[in-house]
Amino acid sequence: MGLLERLRKEWFILGIVLVIAVARLEPGVGVKGGPLKPEITITYIAVSAIFFNSGLSLKTEELTSALMHVKLHLFVQIFTLVFFPTAIWVFLQLLSITPINEWLLKGLQTVGCMPPPVSSAVILTKAVGGNEAAAIFNSAFGSFLGIVITPLLLLLFLGSSSSVPFTSIFSQLFMTVVVPLIIGQIVRRYIKDWLERKKPPFGAISSCVLLMIIYTTFCDTFANPNIDLDKFSLIIIVFIIFSIQMSFMFLTFLFSTRNNSTFTPADTVAIVFCSTHKSLTLGIPMLKIVFAGYEHLSLISVPLLIYHPAQILLGSLLVPTIKSWMVSRQK
Repeated sequence: MGLLERLRKEWFILGIVLVIAVARLEPGVGVKGGPLKPEITITYIAVSAIFFNSGLSLKTEELTSALMHVKLHLFVQIFTLVFFPTAIWVFLQLLSITPINEWLLKGLQTVGCMPPPVSSAVILTKAVGGNEAAAIFNSAFGSFLGIVITPLLLLLFLGSSSSVPFTSIFSQLFMTVVVPLIIGQIVRRYIKDWLERKKPPFGAISSCVLLMIIYTTFCDTFANPNIDLDKFSLIIIVFIIFSIQMSFMFLTFLFSTRNNSTFTPADTVAIVFCSTHKSLTLGIPMLKIVFAGYEHLSLISVPLLIYHPAQILLGSLLVPTIKSWMVSRQK
């Protein structure tokens, strides 16, 4: 019974291992343009489903109170869109003298410029039991800021002459994040009593959708022929990415739990995930737009393709640890 109970609790981590293994064996199924059509099913349907689910499960009063948490939002957005890209730039000045592939290093800089994701940070915050409303607000708000700020950061740190069609990215974000969230909140008003009585498994539903996103992400990663280029540089980049994530998660944790901090343990969970996660869904289209015509575009994209599954993998593995810390602090 103990083993079954443990499997029931750890099913999400087991699911991650399984979908990665399946993606490695047959990446063609979930790759862009493949039978699953992730450019529609993931980009639109899965992301919309996650935010509709969040809208349905979130108590309206919690979301309203999250809007007022200005200090938390400022911390997350400044860390993500100012400190993160600047720290990476300083770090890359040191790495530029090493034999690591220069286009992979440029790719690391693009990771630093990306906004927070619209799904993984929210789901991991929810899985821990952190401040989900704050995570949703910062993911959505950060993504909207990113539409304007990310291309400007890319131009500042890497330079490019192309123009960016803000309107098409903005409209896609609005349709897949804001609209489903609002519809979920409206539907909730009419079936609130039923939801509180039945308590549907919102967390499990979101986790299943996230497994689908992980699967298609790894399909793209494994199907990319450039992943096999320069194995030394690639291994070093993977190591650097995990080191950056661990360091920045630890840094945000230290800042948000210091003695004079006004953040609750639930706030800290949202801060740690929202500040350190980066969006692949927004990132890859932006790179293709800003660096249109670059022959090294695929190599520039590789660090982001690695960072995205790495942040979900690392975050998922840390869920039990962060959860036990939060529960002990709340007691």
